Amino acid sequence: MTDAEPLTWTTEQRNPDTTAIDTLDSAGVVALIVAADAVVQPAVAAVADQIAAAVDLAVASLSAGGRLHYVGAGTSGRLGVLDAVELFPTYGVDDDQVVAHLAGGEAAMLRAVEGAEDDPALGAEAIADAGPHDLVVGIAASGRTPFVRGALQRARELGLPTVLVSSNPAATLSDLADVAILPDTGPEVVTGSTRMKAATAQKLVLNTFSTATMVRLGKTLSNLMVNVVATNAKLRRRTVNLLVQASGLDEARCAELLAEAEGDLRIALVAALSGAAVAEGAEVLTMFPPDPGRAGDPGGIRSAVDSLAGR
Repeated sequence: MTDAEPLTWTTEQRNPDTTAIDTLDSAGVVALIVAADAVVQPAVAAVADQIAAAVDLAVASLSAGGRLHYVGAGTSGRLGVLDAVELFPTYGVDDDQVVAHLAGGEAAMLRAVEGAEDDPALGAEAIADAGPHDLVVGIAASGRTPFVRGALQRARELGLPTVLVSSNPAATLSDLADVAILPDTGPEVVTGSTRMKAATAQKLVLNTFSTATMVRLGKTLSNLMVNVVATNAKLRRRTVNLLVQASGLDEARCAELLAEAEGDLRIALVAALSGAAVAEGAEVLTMFPPDPGRAGDPGGIRSAVDSLAGR
């Protein structure tokens, strides 16, 4: 876009409910913001079908050995970084499987890098090493960021599937997306401050998208995480608690099983749920690797336990 292009989309319009916001006391200002935020969840719920379609693309890409690329600028790009980095400790997803490309690079996490988002060539360059099974997800509140456009155009040239996450129902980048996720959050409390409702909607979309993808890829048993990377005391404690919740065994026994399994929660779960030895559980589990095509048991843990029960 150019400096002369009018900002006609909804997030850039004045919110008629907040024109007197600067005349209010703290409680009044907060009340207006909270009331405005109430529209975000319904807006995201309205695009649930599109999020599910994007999840299917991500599952197919990652199952085929591809990578997921988040591409964005400013607040939108930072949300992509946040989602990507949280997938390692939560689901054991390596940073070479989910990659975030922020306009301006790592420095832009803390301070805006002026002009970086206006260069489509930089966006194309960001995904220059994308492989044949990769998925590119553009994140842009305005739905027209040149950096994101460059990445999506390059993805199209490479024949890769693409997704757009935007808070502009009239996003021009939709033409470059196989799936466009466009929650309509309307005008912001403070005009144009898309770090507010628009960003909150994008965070909800990304949370839903990545979590649903991980569940489909077998990273949970029921609603319990099974690929936690226990890199600190809290996470080590969490793995014990997860095993207790899944098996009903006491904490001491669960800690013993985890130690025997060298911290591998999936192996410890098979042993705990089947009553088999850890070594036997580990052996059988190799027969049932995670597979999103395995109906009712994408993680393979139930199938391993059933196999042991039948011996």
